Amino acid sequence: QVQLVESGGGLVQAGGSLRLACTTSGSIFSAHTMGWYRQAPGKQRELVATITISGGSTNYADSVKGRFTISRDNAKNTVYLQMNSLKPEDTAVYYCLRSEFSGRNYWGQGTQVTVSA
Repeated sequence: QVQLVESGGGLVQAGGSLRLACTTSGSIFSAHTMGWYRQAPGKQRELVATITISGGSTNYADSVKGRFTISRDNAKNTVYLQMNSLKPEDTAVYYCLRSEFSGRNYWGQGTQVTVSA
């Protein structure tokens, strides 16, 4: 059973930074893509950023381009999300996603990010 463990969430003032980490059990190389999604209260879950495990190609939501950076450390089976210049509208629960070559998806339990004005 694949497990995803997220860490790094918390409370930060607007303009501040946080780094989220998602560590997956098992080999990261059986995953095609990993990424981060977020869900604010009363809103649908939305894409934040994804990265392919083999080539490292990245994709970002327009709302976070230039502020967030996704990266991976394959040796540590970990994907990171560096979040800079945070805004109150970035407040949400952030979820890690692992997408397998088989098409199966796994989600983490979520980590709360709160940005105060």
